Amino acid sequence: MSTEENKRLVRRFYQEIDAGNLDAMDDLVAEDYQDHSPPPFPGFAPGREGLKQVFRLFWEATPGTHEIEDQIAEGDKVVTRLTARGVHERDLPGIPAAGRPITMTATVMHRIENGKLAEKWSDKDLLGFLQQLGVIPTPGGGPG
Repeated sequence: MSTEENKRLVRRFYQEIDAGNLDAMDDLVAEDYQDHSPPPFPGFAPGREGLKQVFRLFWEATPGTHEIEDQIAEGDKVVTRLTARGVHERDLPGIPAAGRPITMTATVMHRIENGKLAEKWSDKDLLGFLQQLGVIPTPGGGPG
């Protein structure tokens, strides 16, 4: 695949997540997908099935969107800088729903193999995310 095709694959991945179409992961993600930056909650299956479990949890608890700010591709890798926005409508593990809007920035690198996402590395603003959820106090003393 060309670098432009790889970038389109990653953009489609986020579009399908935003649409709540987790079944599309079967077409977009390798079965043995490896996430080198796992979610902040333990207990998910490995591979594509675990990825679907994570996105199902976040889709139901914090429905929202991903806005791609920048994308750079070279060879079999695509780096995406994005902003995720949602509302904390349902409980997350150990975190009761607060009904507050949340925003999280991230830089994500995907490796593509045979036309599917095979590996992922990411750097997310988990501190800001947990502050917005009220799990960690902000420097001013109140929830994000």
